Amino acid sequence: MRKVAILQFPGTNCDLDTKYAFEKMGLRTSIIWHKETTIEDDVDLVVVAGGFSYGDYLRSGAIARFSPIMETVKTYASNGGKVLGICNGFQILTEARLLEGALKRNENLHFISRYQTLRVENNSNVFLSSCEKGEVLNIPIAHADGNYYIDDEGLKTLEENEQILLRYCDENGDNLNVNGSVSSIAGICNKEKTIFGLMPHPERAIEDILGSEDGVKMLKGLLSL
Repeated sequence: MRKVAILQFPGTNCDLDTKYAFEKMGLRTSIIWHKETTIEDDVDLVVVAGGFSYGDYLRSGAIARFSPIMETVKTYASNGGKVLGICNGFQILTEARLLEGALKRNENLHFISRYQTLRVENNSNVFLSSCEKGEVLNIPIAHADGNYYIDDEGLKTLEENEQILLRYCDENGDNLNVNGSVSSIAGICNKEKTIFGLMPHPERAIEDILGSEDGVKMLKGLLSL
């Protein structure tokens, strides 16, 4: 049975939601406290969960990147291990330079919390392999610093390497910029397609009673790790 390790920092508040989501899909899970320095040998995926690590002081993810476990995550990733960062986890991965670009304060300076439609841009990766290219998904967002930025040259590289995973869109699939993100980007991956980051919360969309099961479509691709 596959195993997922979920990182926990002071202020993390989506670790148990993430644990529940993956266990519901039949995976084993473990929680790793940020001061630990090892990842078990049988771990198939590391998830940097959402929340407000260190209260988002200084800058979202800027302090968490210095936690001892992050050096271990870098080593794990450099050896081909798969890493998923959700919301604050995405911010931490960019601060740690495991993913390109940066997350800034939302353009309207307000915290946004609602269901939001997303368009699948590329499914040539394990994360979105269960989704169709161009498919529109309904996934919650909850962030104040979700404004993704990258320069023009970096954006061109993301496009050429099919690293853009998701874009914010309306119900018809047309681009809709909800927070100021460059090119309406909601999620990206690295060139090797082993490290994934997104601002929306798929772990909050795994049951109809929650408003959508589209998160399962996104996460179940990781079952084929």
